[in-house]
Amino acid sequence: GDLIMINVPPLTEERRRNLVKQAKAEAEDAKVGVRNARKEANNDLKKIDISEDLLKNSEDDVQKLTDKYSSSIDTILKDKEAEILKV
Repeated sequence: GDLIMINVPPLTEERRRNLVKQAKAEAEDAKVGVRNARKEANNDLKKIDISEDLLKNSEDDVQKLTDKYSSSIDTILKDKEAEILKV
C-alpha cells in the first residue's frame, strides 16, 4: 500500500523538441534575470560616493560575474538539451 505506479509513455520526437524550446525559454529568462541584477548593481554603485577608478573597477567586476553566470547558463542549457534529445 505504499506504492503508486504511474505509467508514463516514452517521449515523442515532437515532444522532445517542445521541451528543448521550453528549456531555451527558461534559460533566456535566467539570463534576463542576470542582466537585471547587473543593471541594479551598477545603479547601486553609481549611487555611492566612490572614486571613478574604483567605480570602473567595480563595474568591471560586476560584468565579469555577469559573463561567468551567463556562460554557466549556456553550459547547463547545452547539457540539458543533449539530455532531452537523447533517445
